[in-house]
Amino acid sequence: MAKAKKVKQLSFTMPNRVGLLSEVSTAVSGAKVNINTICAYEMGDNAYFMLTTDGNARARKALAKLGIEAKDEDVVAVEMPNKIGELQKVAKKIADAGININYVYGTTGTGKSSTCVLQTSDNAKASKVINK
Repeated sequence: MAKAKKVKQLSFTMPNRVGLLSEVSTAVSGAKVNINTICAYEMGDNAYFMLTTDGNARARKALAKLGIEAKDEDVVAVEMPNKIGELQKVAKKIADAGININYVYGTTGTGKSSTCVLQTSDNAKASKVINK
């Protein structure tokens, strides 16, 4: 069964360049912060980052040393079994509640659970309907 919780993700944009992900991950790990989820992509000349961590304040401070102004955004982290159809069940609950999903990113790996991060039109309601 899927379990949802509201979390804060750090979001920021930087001019894209070779080695940027290495710099960001080095700064965060150097602050003894674990990155729980990450989505990073390039569009045009910019790199866009969204990440959840086990220490946003420490991560934000470490990133500031690189000139990065990371902002907090409300998202929903959904942990679910790593099985066929689990994301479909979550997406259907959200759709049936009339909630729009603005974006989703996630990971499964080979373990027994997977995690997806969603930003929706109503994160509180999305968490509630997922946890029913």
